[in-house]
Amino acid sequence: MSAPAVPAVPTAVLDDVRRRLAGSVGDLTPHRVAEALRASGSPVGDATVLAVHDLLRRDVLGAGPLEELLRLPDVTDVLVNGPDDVWIDRGAGLERAAVSFPDDAAVRRLAQRLAASAGRRLDDATPHADVRLPDGTRFHAVLAPVARSGTVVSLRVPRGRVWTLPELVAAGAVPPDGAFLLEEVVDSRCAFLVTGGTGTGKTSVLSALLSLVDAGERIVLVEDASELRPEHPHVVAMESRPPNIEGAGEITLQTLVRQALRMRPDRLVVGEVRGAEVVDLLAALNTGHGGGCGTLHANSAADVPARIEALSLAAGLPREAAHSQLAAALDVVIHLGRGRDGRRRVLELGVPERDASGMVVLRTAVTFEADRVVRGPAASTLAARLGSAVP
Repeated sequence: MSAPAVPAVPTAVLDDVRRRLAGSVGDLTPHRVAEALRASGSPVGDATVLAVHDLLRRDVLGAGPLEELLRLPDVTDVLVNGPDDVWIDRGAGLERAAVSFPDDAAVRRLAQRLAASAGRRLDDATPHADVRLPDGTRFHAVLAPVARSGTVVSLRVPRGRVWTLPELVAAGAVPPDGAFLLEEVVDSRCAFLVTGGTGTGKTSVLSALLSLVDAGERIVLVEDASELRPEHPHVVAMESRPPNIEGAGEITLQTLVRQALRMRPDRLVVGEVRGAEVVDLLAALNTGHGGGCGTLHANSAADVPARIEALSLAAGLPREAAHSQLAAALDVVIHLGRGRDGRRRVLELGVPERDASGMVVLRTAVTFEADRVVRGPAASTLAARLGSAVP
């Protein structure tokens, strides 16, 4: 015998019950829902009461309709582009989810509640928010009408535990010989950047590499939003802070990098280099802080020098000085991307070198193709920096 169908609840009924419950004090219980339904003149069957109670409970607890998506195995991102346009990423590219909201007002309520849970304001005066939720999920939202399709929500889900390098190999993200090279980058205390586009797995790869650092070393992490969680016994993590509603209390990444230098780091790590902190990081790597690292958004490995140049110029560092600092500070670039199948992979290791004009260019040392490593023109330079042969 099949279970009875859950009745559809009209939006007008939900809104009326919600208003009535908000006007009185008490917990959200089926009994109070039934009373609100009777007061509104709506049918009060057990199935209707439970359906309304469940919908309202999801409205005020967790991530509402998105909660079931966040709990799916391997989900890294949940994206809402409007009430009827929800997507997820499970590591093989975006796929549409069979979840929707009644209307944009429901998406807006969820976004405002999630922002409030992290102590941030989200309304018409401040129509966007970028915060880390109490469970570690990275939350970003833009309200309509700034977002023309309706309120847009992006949730980046932290992995329950850190990827290990063998797991990345098993997942096809790194070939076995490539894993050997990545281990050598860490062991040789090279200064390196993990680069790639949005959602290519930079944080996962960097966490896996930091987990390889010798247990006797002190890692100091500086991040905009706490995402790196290396399996290491000595990690000090610091997180920047945006200004409050009054515009006070901001703590920038640049400030934290400077503080980190006074904390005796064996490895200084900037979770994402995207602003003026690049100048302090380059300076730190040029003053004896070997093995420092971070992530950087870049479309290709070859674009990394231009990206760092642009960030440095915006911070007031002249072009020639930026390239001089970069040439002396950075040893290796580990570039990630997505294959044609949508899966995240390490694509290339490059080394920065000066060209005839004195500017830094990135030369390819090796590329990773399926299960093999292909030597590039700068393979011998990489071998010299690692102190070991390149496969």
